[in-house]
Amino acid sequence: DPHNIKLWCLGNEMDGPWQMGHKTASEYGRIAAETSRLMKFMDPTIETVACGSSNLTMPTFGSWEYTVLDECYDEVDYLSLHQYYGNYANDTVDFLASSKGMDDFISGVVAICDAVKAKKHGKKQINLSFDEWNVWYHSNEQDQKLEKWVRAPHQLEDVYNFEDALLVGSMLITLLRHADRVKIACLAQLVNVIAPIMTSDTGAWRQTIFYPYMHASVYGRGTVLNTQILTPVYESKTYGEAPYLDSVCIWDEENDALTIFAVNKSLDEDMEVSCDLRQFEGCRLAEHIVLTNDDMKAVNTEADPNHVTPTHSDATKLENGKMHTVLGKHSWNVIRLTK
Repeated sequence: DPHNIKLWCLGNEMDGPWQMGHKTASEYGRIAAETSRLMKFMDPTIETVACGSSNLTMPTFGSWEYTVLDECYDEVDYLSLHQYYGNYANDTVDFLASSKGMDDFISGVVAICDAVKAKKHGKKQINLSFDEWNVWYHSNEQDQKLEKWVRAPHQLEDVYNFEDALLVGSMLITLLRHADRVKIACLAQLVNVIAPIMTSDTGAWRQTIFYPYMHASVYGRGTVLNTQILTPVYESKTYGEAPYLDSVCIWDEENDALTIFAVNKSLDEDMEVSCDLRQFEGCRLAEHIVLTNDDMKAVNTEADPNHVTPTHSDATKLENGKMHTVLGKHSWNVIRLTK
């Protein structure tokens, strides 16, 4: 690691009864506290992550986080979150609102961390490690048919479609918006297994979700700005009111660049967007990248690896410190401005 950061996760999904060594919250919290304390005796520079709930739907969610931190607050530095999303009901509108669920999840866990801090009159801030997140549901049915105890079976190999890419983009925006507390966020796997890159014996290709992940990795570096958004909302079945527009701005001071990530979730209408950039006097448009497709279920394959791929838009204009653009219906957008 270029920064020589030493990070240890104290177990994984310890609240899950499917785990060997499953513990109650009190049992795990005591073990995590002692384990972290002893590890820091050996190396005071390390940071440790306590296990939060396996997912948001666990019956012990909330009480697990509070009890664990009540035991190990003084000894740990992060609390973990895990969450995957799927479109089992084939309801694209509700599926795209899942980023609202992710936002609520993060805010809820932050509140629990701060409640324990307040109870203990603590001075240390517990940050979050969202160390498993992605879309995961396409491969579930086929994986149930796998023969048991087969060596190296092909499993968890989700083939991602375009609507998945839109949600992944919105999830990345959500994580960036919470960068003040989410200090670590790991896409679960990178190749083949619920991954942005697929391989075969004869080649490799980019899945649809590769592009927002790559854009966020390359251009989402710097300082996350407090991005104020005024957007219409819609009522989702699962998450209540959800915004049609997800967006966040990143200021890269080193390269004197501003990047705007944005997702228009409307399936039917383009969106006219205005942004006041007068505080970035002298900026110019570098490019407006768009990922969209008429078919929400479109996928990339080895035979057709570029079926869903980014293009460039000329819809963005700068005038007198104001930016005006059009975000096409159901689209992921990267607007880059430089000086």
